Amino acid sequence: MRNRTTVVDEHQVEAWLRHVRLGLVVCGALSALGAVLVVIGAYPAEQPWVAPMLTVGVLLPAALRLPWRRLYRYPLARLAPYVLGLMEWAGITALAANDPQGPVFYPGAYTIVLLYACVGYSARVVAGYGALCVLGFVGLATATGLVDDGSTIGLAGTLLVLAILSVALAASRETRDADWRRDDKRALALVNHASDGVVVVDAAGRIHYQSPSMTRIFGYAPDELIGRSSLSLVHPDDVARTRAWFAQVSRSEPGTVARLDVRLRGGDGGWRHVELAGANQLHDRDLSGLVLNAHDVTARKALEEQLSHHTFHDPLTGLANRALFRNRVDHAIARGQRTGSSIALFLVDLDNFRLVNDGLGPGSGDQLLATVAQRLRDELRPSDTVARLGGDEFAVLVEDDVTELSAAGVAQRLVEAVRLPAVIDGQQIVASASVGVAILKIQGPDRPARSDADGLLRDADLAMYAAKAGGGNQYAIFDPAMHADLLAEARQRSELERALVEGQFVVHYQPIVELSSTRLVGVEALVRWNHPERGLIGPGAFIPLAEATGLVVPLGRWVLRQSCLQLARWRATFPQAANVYMSVNLSARQFQAPGLIDDVAAAIADTGIPAANLTLELTETLLMRDTAATVEALAALKTLGVKLAVDDFGTGYSALSYLRRFPVDVLKIDKSFVDGIVTNQEDAALARTIVELGRTLNLLTLAEGIESSAQSSQLETLGCTYGQGFLFARPTEPCEVEALLRRS
Repeated sequence: MRNRTTVVDEHQVEAWLRHVRLGLVVCGALSALGAVLVVIGAYPAEQPWVAPMLTVGVLLPAALRLPWRRLYRYPLARLAPYVLGLMEWAGITALAANDPQGPVFYPGAYTIVLLYACVGYSARVVAGYGALCVLGFVGLATATGLVDDGSTIGLAGTLLVLAILSVALAASRETRDADWRRDDKRALALVNHASDGVVVVDAAGRIHYQSPSMTRIFGYAPDELIGRSSLSLVHPDDVARTRAWFAQVSRSEPGTVARLDVRLRGGDGGWRHVELAGANQLHDRDLSGLVLNAHDVTARKALEEQLSHHTFHDPLTGLANRALFRNRVDHAIARGQRTGSSIALFLVDLDNFRLVNDGLGPGSGDQLLATVAQRLRDELRPSDTVARLGGDEFAVLVEDDVTELSAAGVAQRLVEAVRLPAVIDGQQIVASASVGVAILKIQGPDRPARSDADGLLRDADLAMYAAKAGGGNQYAIFDPAMHADLLAEARQRSELERALVEGQFVVHYQPIVELSSTRLVGVEALVRWNHPERGLIGPGAFIPLAEATGLVVPLGRWVLRQSCLQLARWRATFPQAANVYMSVNLSARQFQAPGLIDDVAAAIADTGIPAANLTLELTETLLMRDTAATVEALAALKTLGVKLAVDDFGTGYSALSYLRRFPVDVLKIDKSFVDGIVTNQEDAALARTIVELGRTLNLLTLAEGIESSAQSSQLETLGCTYGQGFLFARPTEPCEVEALLRRS
């Protein structure tokens, strides 16, 4: 490969060589002319110039065979064209000086010398040669006495004009050569600093030129690729289509550019992603090949692969994301239909993951997710797909003719892998997971599977929720009955939404009495669903679904307002209802929903009831959630003036340690303790403890579920203040409560 300077010098060398050869030929021609003149007797052989001239003629063939290209390296050798010019001038002058008519016949020979000079000399040197020729001619004319001859003067003038023209031609050539050199330098700079490597290959793909940039970009030494087959640089997987591409470029019209993305081996032996642009220059005699521009796009390809990886993978765990997982499932189903194999899909959802996030922070939660992801990978084969669908939910796809027995084994391994202790931020955490399994049995192409990725995910999701419903830390395999349950749940949800819109709910009220006098002191509002087909439905049949779907929030808001309106009517109608209070239950979703304080304040203000006559009941388990926020919400409710009651008190495990922090007014003893208060000493002792705790904290106590006089008497003996239950009255319509008010 030529370096940056030798490409320009090469043009100078070639021009110098041509000038030398031309000078030798001219000298040879003059020698031959002299020999002929001697032979024919025009000049006597004893002339002193004859021997040197003939010697030059004899030595000319040997001079032409000298290694002039190598001799160019020596500064003295570069004077050869000037020496030859002087020899030509001297030979012509010698011949002319011995010919009386020389000044007449030899100006033409001087013209040859001038033309030789303007071919390779600078304009200044040509001007010198021109002056030498003109002066020589004038000298010859003077020596022969032809100065007064008009033709001689005309020839001298002509020779002068030729000299001037020769100078002009030399100057024009110099300008043109300078432009060419400048263009060559520009082209060379572009080639050397181009971001593309350039090679020229013949029709067979053999390289016969490589640009200097191939060293910088691809690491190949100068001329290293010359003579090699370009296909030897191509990745084996790309050879066939590269050979076809060469054939296409060879057949293309001149000027047409064809492109190809291919992998080429670099000078370091590594593979590079390269974008080739090929043009057919086989018709060009100077190039006679295919010109290929090679643009290295390895960095761009790496970036594209990185972006593609981020598009289809979870950044936290590196697992496939939901989009890639669905695509893998679709392909697995398609393959299964062709081969008749079965597949299994596993949904893995961590149990109570929120406790880790809330207790240790999101950073620890992320560490746990990454740990679980690695454990799932370790339990599966490389051919299986593991994905993170979002949050704490993972998915696994297993192919290769899965059976229910093998799927159960995989699911159990996944449950056990998650269950292993993990050390997060110096703390040992034992997580658990619920795994849902859906198996798609494919019978072959004649009996295609009636499922898709969405359907399989839905089935696994149902199975996973079944595992959670069973307490978690286990797996469940999908059964069609689960789908039927889901449809029933969806239908009931739709009916619930319609019931809210159409006003199908009613509120019944269960009286609360003072145990010592059975005097009516309050009522508890209990919602019922007046179903158009199934009749009156108790809360146990729809409240859990309303809680799960969030419909309990608008339903609870309606119950609160309806109960406050009813209490306002009773207070307006019955003077004895002035001290009766209304007790309304708040669900966990209601308590956590934004706007609760505003809803309670609006219900009190719009109905006009005293805030002290409204009691809001909350469960013990609800109070244990996010204690700081709970205390803040309870304080805001107390600011309104309402009373607060703890429902089902005693069923929790930590209420006693937190009770002093909560601004509650009433403790409700759960029915499970009231049932055994007469016959079971432990229940009686616990009821006594609750009553004494209430007395110590200056709280009222209320026993629920009283069904016998013995229970009522025992509770009264223990010091319990209020009670409610079937012994006194069942939950009933407002008119029955009004009858009680009249009797009281």
